[in-house]
Amino acid sequence: MKALIVDDEPIARSVLRGELEEVGSVEIIGEAEDGTVALDLIRTRQPDVVFLDLQMPTMGGFEVVRKLGDGSHLPSIVIVTAYDEYAIEAFKAGAVDYLLKPVGQERLAQAVDRVRRTISKKPEVAENLARLQEIAEPQSERRTRKVVGRAGNEYFLLNVNEVYAFQAEGELVWIITANKKYLATQTLRKLQERLQSTTFRRIHRNALINMDHVRKMTHLSSQRWLVTLSNNLEFIVSKRQAKTIRELLS
Repeated sequence: MKALIVDDEPIARSVLRGELEEVGSVEIIGEAEDGTVALDLIRTRQPDVVFLDLQMPTMGGFEVVRKLGDGSHLPSIVIVTAYDEYAIEAFKAGAVDYLLKPVGQERLAQAVDRVRRTISKKPEVAENLARLQEIAEPQSERRTRKVVGRAGNEYFLLNVNEVYAFQAEGELVWIITANKKYLATQTLRKLQERLQSTTFRRIHRNALINMDHVRKMTHLSSQRWLVTLSNNLEFIVSKRQAKTIRELLS
């Protein structure tokens, strides 16, 4: 398991490196003293796990999380911090684990085991990182939501305002953006639950649309509506959900 240590304090990095070497089966592929170096090493060396300090002067850990890109490689994140409140919030959101300084070896071994169980599950790693990016947003933007879309072997962390609609086809759920489709890693029901406080509305058992991207709603009959999105994609509203459209119009 390839690990990257990110901390602005040389002593803290040295101590964590020593403890990880004692745990065994962990290859430390680099250390970073700030967020900029960390992002470069994540891109070039592709660690499986990043042990990430949150409080760093130039670019903090949350900013590193915000800037993590998309693609076939997304690392698991273990938060390392001296501040309990930040660690617990991050852990609940999507970090694989959190470690409070000073880090004990037994606790570190538990974190390594937890990481080992998750790194082979790419959809789970991507979903964790998407939730972690949500709380990494500045407080004024904290309502931002993220969804994970898959294209081949790559996973993309999408802002929900990029998404026009979610459309189910059998067991598959497609994420539709302006000019591209991705496979979702969650069911339509799960996505609806996560997006309850947003502009998404269920208009059919197979469709969840973003009302911000609706260009036109056409009344076909007393219980039939046609919704046209701004990318010209059209959806028929089910009779069961016709009331939702009428409420939106009023």
